Amino acid sequence: MNETETIPLSAAAVLPERFAVWFKAKGWQPRPHQLSLLDRAGAGEDMLLIAPTGAGKTLAGFLPSLVDLAARGKAKPGTRPPGIHTLYISPLKALAVDIARNLETPVTDMGLPVAIETRTGDTPQAKRQRQKLRPPDILLTTPEQLALLIAGTDADRFFADLRYVIFDELHSLVTSKRGHLLALGLARLRRLAPKMTAIGLSATVSDPMELQRWLKPQDGDEDDPPHAGLITVAGGARPEITILSASERIPWSGHSARYAVADVYGELKRRTMTLIFVNTRSQAELLFQELWTINEDNLPIALHHGSLDAGQRRKVEAAMAAGRLRAVVATSTLDLGIDWGDVDLVIHVGAPKGASRLAQRIGRANHRMDEPSRAILVPANRFEVMECQAALDANYVGAQDTSPIGAGALDVLAQHVLGMACAAPFAAEALFAEVISAMPYRHLTRTTFERVVDFVATGGYALRAYERYAKIRRQKDGLWRIANPEIARQYRLNIGTIIEMPMLNIRMVKPGKRSAAARGGPVLGQLEEYFVEGLTPGDTFLFAGKVLRFEGLRENECLASAAYAADPKIPAYAGGKFPLSTYLADGVRAMLDDPARRAVLPPAVREWLRLQSEHSHLPKRDELLIETFPLASRFYLVAYPFEGRLAHQTLGMLLTRRLERLGAQPLGFVSTDYSIAVWGLEDLGAMIAARSLRLADLFDEDMLGDDLEAWLDESFMLKRSFRNCAVIAGLIERRHPGKEKSGRQVTVSTDLVYDVLRSHEPDHILLEATRADAAAGLLDIARLGAMLKRIKGHLSHYRLARVSPLAIPVLLEIGRESVNGGAGDQLLNEAVEDILAAIGETDA
Repeated sequence: MNETETIPLSAAAVLPERFAVWFKAKGWQPRPHQLSLLDRAGAGEDMLLIAPTGAGKTLAGFLPSLVDLAARGKAKPGTRPPGIHTLYISPLKALAVDIARNLETPVTDMGLPVAIETRTGDTPQAKRQRQKLRPPDILLTTPEQLALLIAGTDADRFFADLRYVIFDELHSLVTSKRGHLLALGLARLRRLAPKMTAIGLSATVSDPMELQRWLKPQDGDEDDPPHAGLITVAGGARPEITILSASERIPWSGHSARYAVADVYGELKRRTMTLIFVNTRSQAELLFQELWTINEDNLPIALHHGSLDAGQRRKVEAAMAAGRLRAVVATSTLDLGIDWGDVDLVIHVGAPKGASRLAQRIGRANHRMDEPSRAILVPANRFEVMECQAALDANYVGAQDTSPIGAGALDVLAQHVLGMACAAPFAAEALFAEVISAMPYRHLTRTTFERVVDFVATGGYALRAYERYAKIRRQKDGLWRIANPEIARQYRLNIGTIIEMPMLNIRMVKPGKRSAAARGGPVLGQLEEYFVEGLTPGDTFLFAGKVLRFEGLRENECLASAAYAADPKIPAYAGGKFPLSTYLADGVRAMLDDPARRAVLPPAVREWLRLQSEHSHLPKRDELLIETFPLASRFYLVAYPFEGRLAHQTLGMLLTRRLERLGAQPLGFVSTDYSIAVWGLEDLGAMIAARSLRLADLFDEDMLGDDLEAWLDESFMLKRSFRNCAVIAGLIERRHPGKEKSGRQVTVSTDLVYDVLRSHEPDHILLEATRADAAAGLLDIARLGAMLKRIKGHLSHYRLARVSPLAIPVLLEIGRESVNGGAGDQLLNEAVEDILAAIGETDA
């Protein structure tokens, strides 16, 4: 079978009578893919089901399990209660809870002897302990809980009867470190339950074979690798997506989309239930507040994001399910397969940053296969108009831009090695064979594996003198065991790969109550520690849809009171800025190069681009446009790579280093997803014209060699990556019984260790993991390298007398977010009106 072939649907699968009667009572016919999955997975074949929203993927995934459990019946009196029969893994706690609720309907209707429970980070400890002693038939959980369960000393017993493991939204699980840990967990499950069948459920992806391989144990054969069977479901109604035609003019820059709030509110009033997606938590808070400000009809509107208290999130989810809300403003916490059947519209505020992400989010509306999902895209600025159009074009042709599955992370492997020692003593050779059967680790060498084991055992050469880093010991029988029981307790407290910024609880108090003795009210949620540290008593900020006044700090809590009439500061949440996907970036470049594709853009955007063509140049698809011009007392160089913020940040750092060496005295740079601006004291345009500054040298691929290494050695970038790797690998433990290190304490600890390793063991396994992390994540080296190769020989320089229309958005970012160069930290203070006046507009 080749990679694109779809396994034909089986005609042999027949529903048991009880299930056939239930389908008929619902007025349904079982779909062919549901019967096919029942037939093949029921016969023990690992399977991947790829289907559009509303196609009944979840029911299809559970049918083999429910049919098997119905046939098994209840355990006979006096016999050992069976263990877990089916394990369901969800990327989101909310999704696990939602699926459990939906699954109860067929189980109750048919009177099946099936116990269904969830197990997430919100599950009370007493319930978790009871589940270990009396497991339910079906357990719905998350990757982190699976890692805890397989690290238990009773894992053999708990999983002895496991028949099925179901991975929902598999495409969203596998590409991150979380997916690497889950792949290792799947490899362990296959050892604990050899007869287990794996089922993957996924939306459409660009490379199904990757997911098929992920579901099967790998054997090193790259020519004909083991892979699960594939069922794909074509069809589904084509989504109806439009770009908002706003009553106000689209702004040049920014991410709030305030200009469109009245139009968004108008849509809410016309709909039964609307999901409003944004890309960051700060955008969610701001938009929610703006909607409430103009909510003259008192529509029930809610807020949902990851920093809110779990109880508050559950209340919002319950209200959605009950149909008591008209709108919810949400981040990615609600963008996976949660079934809110009454949602009739999705509004995406801000560009989606990826075609696959957009398809996932708009699928939340009309969550039924044969009804079109309806969505409105609300670009926050003029560049985002083009990005939204590129995303709409991609959706029309069914394009996907999911990330590939990368090589397994070594810090994740270190965590897993310790977890397996917590479960039972292990032989290195047997564990290595198990690890390389996991798809992300199939190319792992025995030498690297041994280095990871040595790290877990000693901390590495530079740290082996310290007893605290000796987590496992090799005994006379050759097996590796944990050094002492306390190691296992600490492992369970610190498991997982999701490293958030250090957080503080926000507790409500009465105004003026700042002392430790102040009685507190409810906890609203959590804020990043660094943000709170920048507040002084009396400062106001926005959180959970409320304007709060900062009263002070108490232990690990931020004390706040209600500030009803205050003008709030906007919370500066870290994270959540999705990078522009390569596919959409190319779509924007193609649009700039093609007048016919630009014809569908709004008049204001078309006029902006016409002015750009008249005053400067519109770049070709594979061309890098570079503009230089003076503005007030500064000189600017603006380039338009369209490669996303991360790659542009790295490019800016390297460009300013090169300009400093050439005596150009750069003052700083700022980047967006679309462009980068560098400013300085020297006339960069004149230097280029005089050939004392050669663009081909400035943008040469060799900047990713010595310049990159020198910058990394001098910057805090690697320390930032090392902190995360050290926490994941267990070198630094944040949580201890009854207490937790503050983010500041963790940072101090990891910085000290980093300096020691850099000086005394530069080839340490965690430094290797850190560099790989930085290259793939914070720096986006591969994408920057591809861009530098693409533009080689295609550089176009335009020396202008004044700012160009295309440069305005990135110049407006100066002062909001910029990085200083070597000549100092002076930033532009010129008024926005001066920039706009240069092309005939008078306000932003």
